[in-house]
Amino acid sequence: MDKHEQWMQHALMLAQKAAELGEVPVGAVLVKDDQLLAEGWNQPIAGHDPTAHAEIRAIRQAAQQLNNYRLPGTTLYITLEPCSMCAGAIVHARIDRVIFGTAEPRAGAAGSVLNLLQNSQFNHQVEVDSGVLAEECGQILKDFFRERRNKGN
Repeated sequence: MDKHEQWMQHALMLAQKAAELGEVPVGAVLVKDDQLLAEGWNQPIAGHDPTAHAEIRAIRQAAQQLNNYRLPGTTLYITLEPCSMCAGAIVHARIDRVIFGTAEPRAGAAGSVLNLLQNSQFNHQVEVDSGVLAEECGQILKDFFRERRNKGN
């Protein structure tokens, strides 16, 4: 298993944590110099906070840890393609690279619907890679929503 798969496995573990809490299972891991800097999982329901996406939680944690709102030299691993809110935060934080597992065909802002991360009109562009453990990242979402439908939620 290569390092990208290892970090994505960590993000998947966090996504599972979100699922166990009844949140949409998305996990994010922010890495700098091959070291874990911060992590997050979806918590908007529990926190009554529509901005509490996995990526935002990891970015906030890293910024506090580094005492800096800019996060250059970092890579963000996310189980699901980021939405426009998270993509905006990624650009503002000056994250170098995003690696996500599965595409979000309805709201993805890293190429599926929009590509905010590589928009040349912004003063920062982010390197984007996708498909790392895509099957596993997609399956956890499918399982979660299937279970919710079966429960009538």
